[in-house]
Amino acid sequence: MSEPAPRAAPVVPRGARAVSLPALALAFLRIALSSLGGGLSAWALRVIVEERRWLTEEEFLTAFTLCRIVPGMNQINMAVYVGTHFRGLPGAAAALIGLTLVPLVIVLVLGALYFEHHGRTTAVASAMTGLVAVAAGMTLSVGVKLGLGYVRQPVALALALAAFVGVAYLHLPLLLVLGLLAPIGIAWYRPRSGDRGRGARSR
Repeated sequence: MSEPAPRAAPVVPRGARAVSLPALALAFLRIALSSLGGGLSAWALRVIVEERRWLTEEEFLTAFTLCRIVPGMNQINMAVYVGTHFRGLPGAAAALIGLTLVPLVIVLVLGALYFEHHGRTTAVASAMTGLVAVAAGMTLSVGVKLGLGYVRQPVALALALAAFVGVAYLHLPLLLVLGLLAPIGIAWYRPRSGDRGRGARSR
């Protein structure tokens, strides 16, 4: 009687053995709680790239770009992306729970207090204004930090500037801007046979 053939080892995403489900949940919980007033992207970069070293800056930028293009909230998309990347659907669920559960409770409590007392004191409004300012600064820091990698890539800078002008000043639809500029970027930076692509030459 022949022995049964051994089962093939299941395919595990890169890093899955190193990143546990509790680690994913705790990391995104820290991102959510640290980003009081906003700045989720800045804290995601700090925790995922700089502290945990789960992704490189290039991988984070790729994920960040994808999460901004597809529909939905950016950080929800990021949690799903990172969780799925390391642990599949259970990882996505763990990251989402870490990102949303405790903040949901906090928002419900603070929201109730705000609507109960906002008309009685200006302290609440002043605190909210300060938090918005901090959030704007942290969001700007992400753009600066990620953009420094493209300082020596004039085509990338030109595409970024064109997208900014098109959306912020010309008020063009986002899908139109992406439809016009994305094919240019893909064509310019696509790998070529015997070459690492124009992006490599421009560095």
